[in-house]
Amino acid sequence: MRVKAYHRLMNQPTFTPLALITGGNRGLGLQTARELVKQGVQVILGCRDLDKGNAVARELREQGHQAEALRLDVADFRTHREACDELEKRHGRLDILVNNAGIWKESTTASSHQPGVNRTSTLPMEILRETFETNFFGTVALTQTLLPLLRKSPAGRIVNVSSIMGSLTLHSDPTSSIYEHKVFAYDASKTALNAFTIHLAHELRDTGIKVNSAHPGWVKTEMGGEGATLDVSEGGKTSAWLAMLPADGPTGGYFHLGQPLPW
Repeated sequence: MRVKAYHRLMNQPTFTPLALITGGNRGLGLQTARELVKQGVQVILGCRDLDKGNAVARELREQGHQAEALRLDVADFRTHREACDELEKRHGRLDILVNNAGIWKESTTASSHQPGVNRTSTLPMEILRETFETNFFGTVALTQTLLPLLRKSPAGRIVNVSSIMGSLTLHSDPTSSIYEHKVFAYDASKTALNAFTIHLAHELRDTGIKVNSAHPGWVKTEMGGEGATLDVSEGGKTSAWLAMLPADGPTGGYFHLGQPLPW
């Protein structure tokens, strides 16, 4: 959805959509913010280090955009309520939530993982738990906390940044591009996140809120590594598209660059 669509919904020509992006001060989160501000969206960069977030927000403001930072650690549930209270105090609502923050613990970066090496049977439980704490439990908990603010939006959008690595269909297909890439904790956390997308979208199907999963691609970020195939400039496009869906856009889907992915 472009901003003018929000204007029609609100019947207020000065209305500016408000987006919170977790992990928004770097990598894919920052690139998503850059995509959204170009469309007139006001962005809030959720970040663990507020000083770093404020520096990035200041840079975006100097470029003529509306941006601010907010302390938020997805894995620290105590910060969820604090962030929600601060959002309500500052703005009274939230239009877009991009659940971008995530971790990869099974190798130094995605690029350093060796295809064909499957360590599922020996994966330390602490890695599995830590991965799920951020990629799944923290994301679900934050979304639940912020949902009352999203319900105040004329066109709420929730984007769960998943991965093609969460696709059980592709993981079980010997001909697929990810068949030899088995990284159990990360993959399973994204599969679980996709299940959250489907279930929450079903619950909210009669509201104005749309919920979708995004596969950004294999992007040259701190997590993706230098061996990734996409430049970071491409990494925010899918999330930004889903954040701005029109009223007749999809919900409960799994997409990459506008194309559906198999669950």
